Amino acid sequence: MSMELWDLLDKDRRPLGQTHPRGRQYPMPHGTYHTVVTVYTVDDRGRLLLTRRAACKGMYPGWWEVTGGSGIAGEDSLTSARRELREETGIDAAPEELHLLGSIREPSAFSDCYLVRRTLPADSLTLQEGETDAACWVSFWRFETMIHEGLIPPPVALRYGAMLAALQAEVGRDAWLEPEPGSGREDNA
Repeated sequence: MSMELWDLLDKDRRPLGQTHPRGRQYPMPHGTYHTVVTVYTVDDRGRLLLTRRAACKGMYPGWWEVTGGSGIAGEDSLTSARRELREETGIDAAPEELHLLGSIREPSAFSDCYLVRRTLPADSLTLQEGETDAACWVSFWRFETMIHEGLIPPPVALRYGAMLAALQAEVGRDAWLEPEPGSGREDNA
C-alpha cells in the first residue's frame, strides 16, 4: 500500500506547494494545515447516517461517526468529500448533491463540512473493509445522546457542534426533537 500524502496549506489556506505523509509518526510542521472533510448524510425523514469504525482502527475503534477523512494530495475538498462518502458507504454522490455547510480551522487542519441528502436502507450500503463495519440511521436527538454517552469520537462531536446552526438551517429544527413512536423518525426505522 502506498503512503498517503496530504497537500500542506498555510494559515490562510494558501497551498504551500509541499506534501506531508499521513500518520501520527509524522507530526505536522508548525503553522501548516491539511484538508479534512466531514459529510452529513441525511435521509428524507431527517435522520443522520452513522457508520461504526472497524475494530482494527488505531483510533476510536468501534465508535460511531459520520463520514469523513483527510483530503489526499491533488484533491480539492469536494473531491475528497465525494471519495470518502463512496469509500466508506458506497454512496456515489454527484458534485452538485453535496452542499458545503462551512469550514472550521482546527489546530492542524481545515475541516470542510458537507451535507448530502440520500434515502436508502442502511443494510444496502457498501462498507469499506478495515474502515467501517456497520451502519445505521439515527435521529439527530439520538446522535446528540450518543455524543453525551461517549460513543462518538471527540473530533466528530466538536465539528458537529461547530456546524449545528448550519445543519439546523438546512435540515429543519424539527429533526432535533425526540422521535415519537410511529413517527417514522425512529432509529433505523
